[in-house]
Amino acid sequence: MYTGNLLGFGLAVSSSAFIGSSFIIKKKGLQRAGACGTRARSGGYGYLLEPLWWIGMFTMVVGEFANFIAYIYAPAVLVTPLGALSIIVSAVLAHFLLNEKLRRMGILGCVLCIVGSTVIVLHAPAEHSLSSVEEIWDLATQPAFLLYAASAIALVLVLVLYCEPRFGHTNMMVYIGVCSINGSLTVMSVKAIGIAIKLTLEGSSQVARYQTWIFVMVAVTCIITQLNYLNKALDTFNTAVVSPIYYAMFTSFTILASAIMFKDWSGQSISTIISVLCGFLTVLSGTMILHSTREPDPQPISDMYSSLSPQISWIVRANGEIWKYKDNDESCPEVVAIIQPDHFR
Repeated sequence: MYTGNLLGFGLAVSSSAFIGSSFIIKKKGLQRAGACGTRARSGGYGYLLEPLWWIGMFTMVVGEFANFIAYIYAPAVLVTPLGALSIIVSAVLAHFLLNEKLRRMGILGCVLCIVGSTVIVLHAPAEHSLSSVEEIWDLATQPAFLLYAASAIALVLVLVLYCEPRFGHTNMMVYIGVCSINGSLTVMSVKAIGIAIKLTLEGSSQVARYQTWIFVMVAVTCIITQLNYLNKALDTFNTAVVSPIYYAMFTSFTILASAIMFKDWSGQSISTIISVLCGFLTVLSGTMILHSTREPDPQPISDMYSSLSPQISWIVRANGEIWKYKDNDESCPEVVAIIQPDHFR
C-alpha cells in the first residue's frame, strides 16, 4: 500500500470514529437537556447550555478536520466510501449507551461495511503528486471536468427552480439530488484547498494565487447549499431512508467527479477498478441494511394527537361515557371535563 494512501486511510478511519461518537454524545446531551426543559424537536434550545452536547460538537469538528486532511493525502475514491464506518461506530455505541439494540441484521450490515471498506483500501489508486495550485487549476479547467461541472450546475438549477416547488415535499430525490451533486463539487474544491495548504506549509506559498481563493469561494457556496438542502431532506422525510440514499448518491457523484478531474483510474487495470466498485457496492449494501434495522424514534405526543380536528373536543360525562363535542353544540349536560386537542400539545 502506498504511504499516502495509508496515511489517508488512517485519517479517514479516525474521522469516522470521531464523527460516529459525536452522534451519540450529542444525543446524550439532547436527552439530558430535554429531561429538564423543552426538547429540541419541539423547538427548544436548552441543549446549548448542556456541556455534553458541546463535547459532541467538538468531537464532530475534530472528525471533520481529520477527514479534510485525509483528502490531501489520499484520493477521494478511498476516503469518501470510508465515511460509512461512522455508521458502524454510532450503531455499536448506541447499542451500549442508548439501549438501541443492534440486531443480527445490523451486525451483518456492520460486517459488510468492514469487508467492503477493506476491498476499497486494498485496491484504491495512488494519489497523484501535485506541486502547485496551478496544476490543480489545469485539472479543474480541462474540458471533461468543465463539462461535468456545467452539467452538475445545470441539473442543480433544474432541481431547485423547477422540481423543488412542484415535487420537493413529496419526492426526496429532489433534495438529495441537490445535496449529492453539490457534494461532489464540494469535495473537489476542499481537496484543492487542502493541497494548497499542504504546499504552503512545505514552503511553497499558494496564498497569493487567485486560483486558491476561487476554490475557497466554490467550496463555501457548495457547502452552504448542501447543508441547506440536507436539512430540508431530513426535516421532510424519514432519516432511515434519506441517509443510505444520500450516502449512495453522494459517494457515487464524488467518485465520478474525482475520476474525471484527478484521473484516479489512469493506469489502473480493469480488475482493480471492478474490485473498488464491488467494494463500494458492498459498503452500500451494509449501510442500507444497518439503516433498515434502526428502531424509529418515538413519536412526540403532540404529533400523536395532531390529527384530531380542531373543531371537535372530547367530553367526559358523569357516568364515565366519552362523547365527541363540536364547537356549535349548545347543550352538554352532566359534563365533568372537556378535553380539547390543544390539551395534548
